Amino acid sequence: MITTTTSNLANPAERAADSGGELAPEHIIQRQFARAQQHLDGLDGGLLEVLLPPRRTITVNIPVELDDGQLRTFVGYRVLHNRLLGPGKGGIRFHPQVSLSEVAALAALMTWKCALLRIPFGGAKGGIACSPKQLSQRELRRITRRFVSELGDNIGPYTDIPAPDLYTDSQTMAWIYDTYDALHPGENNLPVVTGKPLAIGGSEGRSEATGRGCVLAAERLLSLGAVPRLESLDGARVAIQGYGEVGRVAAHLLHERGARVIAISDSRGGVLVSNGDRLDLDALNAHKAENGTVVGLAETRTITNDDLLALDCDLLIPAALGGQIHSGNAPAVNARVVVEGANRPVTPEADDILAQRGILVLPDILANAGGVTVSYYEWVQNIEHHSWPLDDINGRLRSRINNATDRVVARWRAFDSHPNNRALCTDLRTAALVEALERLTSILEQRGVWP
Repeated sequence: MITTTTSNLANPAERAADSGGELAPEHIIQRQFARAQQHLDGLDGGLLEVLLPPRRTITVNIPVELDDGQLRTFVGYRVLHNRLLGPGKGGIRFHPQVSLSEVAALAALMTWKCALLRIPFGGAKGGIACSPKQLSQRELRRITRRFVSELGDNIGPYTDIPAPDLYTDSQTMAWIYDTYDALHPGENNLPVVTGKPLAIGGSEGRSEATGRGCVLAAERLLSLGAVPRLESLDGARVAIQGYGEVGRVAAHLLHERGARVIAISDSRGGVLVSNGDRLDLDALNAHKAENGTVVGLAETRTITNDDLLALDCDLLIPAALGGQIHSGNAPAVNARVVVEGANRPVTPEADDILAQRGILVLPDILANAGGVTVSYYEWVQNIEHHSWPLDDINGRLRSRINNATDRVVARWRAFDSHPNNRALCTDLRTAALVEALERLTSILEQRGVWP
């Protein structure tokens, strides 16, 4: 069964109160949007209202026969937030806490991210409420294929293009492509999904792109002199929450640039270096592969995720789930820069506390935009029936991240120097959102509203 509904962000204040206050996804999006809106003077309020609610939300019920013969129904969601810039673009996540409100909020972030990076996509997002660690590969395959078949033509190469996200990967994307291709024979269906295996149209550099973009954005921020007495990653002390694809790639790239990764955590806990000035990442990878966790690595001290967030460091990279830094623990954060490797890891209330304490937050719509950027490159390569070399892709990624970071920092500094804005715009997130929303409102004015 498929259900299409209107926006669940139509009354954000009421929805946030119903969904848990500070950590509610729609509350976070609404607060961030409202702060940016204060700096979009002279624009028709109706234009801005168009940019907040999603264009389309879909809920599907997915009946699947499990390996033991039991029939179980899972709930899936796909939200198309906006198509001003082009087809929808956004990941599909598998997690037991997936909800429509979360997916809708993440779709909005994707719209703003694509606008900021000047990528010709609108925002979208999808997810299935399930526990992937408790499901076999066969069960995950059945869930994925049934989800795609239920979505039908609501996804497509020029309509809405999925990608990997939390607990999905290139294998999941291969199932999506194969299912869609079987339902649309005789067409070039490779661009329907990105993050595919290389053998079936995936792009070089895609799996590392989010972590790489995170490091590139931080590197550029420091080179622009945004943080006094910290002009490069060389020697910087770094703590990373989350050792999935993003955290792992970021850690190794930071190490290559001379940074000292002193602490890393996963869902079971964290480790802090106790012998030397940085973690041995090769030993960490081997330990994680053997034990399923970073906890217990030799020559480290076991810490909690809360301990990690409070460590004295130069860069703190939350690369796990949303809502990790909030009003309850933001006063304990002791980093100079928080680099949002995950989506929505810092709440608006925590943003205020960190700003008052002089801690910069490099926002998610810039810091983790490497994934959607290289997804765009994969989409172009699929359309052209061509492949680009890795050096070319990484060079294009660096150029686009640098350009976006330069624009955000320039706008932030302009805000900070304006006496009327000093109390309102002391953060990079607002500068990034204003940059994105100005672009979207300009395009909306030019295109108009049909009919």
